[in-house]
Order: sequence, then C-alpha cells, then structure tokens
Amino acid sequence: MTSLFQILMLILDVVWFFILAQVIMSWLISFQVLNLRQQFVAQIWYGLNRLLEPLYAPIRRVLPNMGGLDLAPLVVLLGIYALRIILINNAALFY
Repeated sequence: MTSLFQILMLILDVVWFFILAQVIMSWLISFQVLNLRQQFVAQIWYGLNRLLEPLYAPIRRVLPNMGGLDLAPLVVLLGIYALRIILINNAALFY
C-alpha cells in the first residue's frame, strides 16, 4: 500500500509541474518572450493545453467570467495542494 501512496503523490507532483509550466509559458507568450510561430514552442503549448483542459473545463463553467483573467489553474493548484494534505494526513491508512 505504500507504493500506492507514493504513486498518488507522484501523479499529483507531475500535474502540479505541468500546471506551473503552462502558467509560466502563458505569461511568456503574453509578454512576447516566446512566440507561438516557433514550432517547438507551439507543440509544447498545445500539448500542455490538451493535457490540462479536461481539468480546467469543469472549473471554468463554475467560475464567473473575469475578462482576461483565468483563475482555473489557481483553483486546480489549490485542489491539488488540498488533496496532498489529505493524503499526507491519512498516510497511516496506506501502511
């Protein structure tokens, strides 16, 4: 059962990393540091969007429209952090 706990924590860490990478990349694209006309940048950007859109879509339906500000990544990051806390506090159940 310890391995199940470690796998769950690893999955949460990987999703956390992907979300942070997408947020930072969106800022760099907005400030024109990165250009989507570069094939490598565009492939990474569209790949991250395709991976994370299933997480963001239900949250975007619930959140009010904030104009150009997207709070879905923040809500998902808070959810992942809360899930990590729950898993760590109940880690004794996995042993």
